[in-house]
Amino acid sequence: MKPRTKENVQKAFIGEAKAYFRLLAYAEKADEEEVPQVALLFRAIAEAERVHATLQLNLIKDLIVKDTDTNLEKSFQREKSVSENAYPEFLKVAEEEGESVAALAFSHARDAEGFHAKLYERTIMNVIKDVVKAYHVCQVCGYVTDKKKPKQCPVCGAPEEKFKTIDS
Repeated sequence: MKPRTKENVQKAFIGEAKAYFRLLAYAEKADEEEVPQVALLFRAIAEAERVHATLQLNLIKDLIVKDTDTNLEKSFQREKSVSENAYPEFLKVAEEEGESVAALAFSHARDAEGFHAKLYERTIMNVIKDVVKAYHVCQVCGYVTDKKKPKQCPVCGAPEEKFKTIDS
């Protein structure tokens, strides 16, 4: 793929992915305001945006998806970078500006991303064996564990029932 087209496809993918989540948030708000027809419309368009994002991703998939070892290493490096560089900076700014809710979100994300990096690193080092049957994801902060569900999330303190099990 030629460079400008590749750049545009990447931008389109990012835009469509953002639109998908934004529209789901709009649908949730419409539900709260008891406007079901508008909520339904937002969900339908969100699904269309998901289709667009998938199509865009498929155009560049061969350029960004490599062999599993490379994908693991890249994922590890990204998680490590975001937890050690991006989120600490975001957190610092939020604290300076007195944005406590954003600061808490950034703090949780930073800590959860650090755990993600450790899971990738363990996998790279062949410490995670083929016996992992499921992962548990905190639906409050994004912490992930390959152990049994904790009684309380070590990052945000959410109770066990806030974990979603990913087993396939």
